[in-house]
Amino acid sequence: MIPANKGGLFGAVLDGYIRWKVRGAFNALHVRGELPGAETPLLVYANHGNFWDAFVAHQLCKAAGWDGYALMDEQNLKRYGFLSRIGAFSIRKGEAGSSLESLRYCKGLLRRPGAAVFIFPEGEHRPFGRLPLRLERGIEVVARASGARCLPVAFRYCFFERERPEVLVEVGTPHGPGPLGVFRENLEAVVQRAAGAVNEEGFRPLLAGARGVRERWDAVRGLSPGGGRAP
Repeated sequence: MIPANKGGLFGAVLDGYIRWKVRGAFNALHVRGELPGAETPLLVYANHGNFWDAFVAHQLCKAAGWDGYALMDEQNLKRYGFLSRIGAFSIRKGEAGSSLESLRYCKGLLRRPGAAVFIFPEGEHRPFGRLPLRLERGIEVVARASGARCLPVAFRYCFFERERPEVLVEVGTPHGPGPLGVFRENLEAVVQRAAGAVNEEGFRPLLAGARGVRERWDAVRGLSPGGGRAP
């Protein structure tokens, strides 16, 4: 197992780099729902449809004040080893010994005040919004073993009216451990709510991105985003 290796100068530089990358790739990152505080550990589980998921999770942790970690397939973490510096740790799928080691490690993280461990229980990239979701049982095992609060979150990447895509994050309601069906039901609920959004209304901006052609042109003309004359 590859453990997380957070902190240090490189970790700080990487934090800034990831923020810069997210801002450059998207118009904005928007959140709807309540991000729990960092008072107690949190097991966060989300759909997994995009390369950017780990970076978006990192930005959520920064915004909420969580000490963030994420479970990754070991082959992928070997390939992108720098992710261990922002909290990624590994599991080797299909190996009972590795699964047990990663479970123990995860339980240890979830004893730390303010820790938030992200798990993507679909186990691989799958198209957004395709229901029913197929979840692996590891999320249930980790939740029962740790007793942590569990938080369903949906990530959606979509274009509305701007040059760059938007990131929509739909946050559900924290709940306790339970059978796998509880996790599937809660994750499907936040995915469906995010899928129903036709614009950013009801979401709050968490991170603004770089301006596109439209925003730059409006700025030159002295217009606000709503079409009126800027103050």
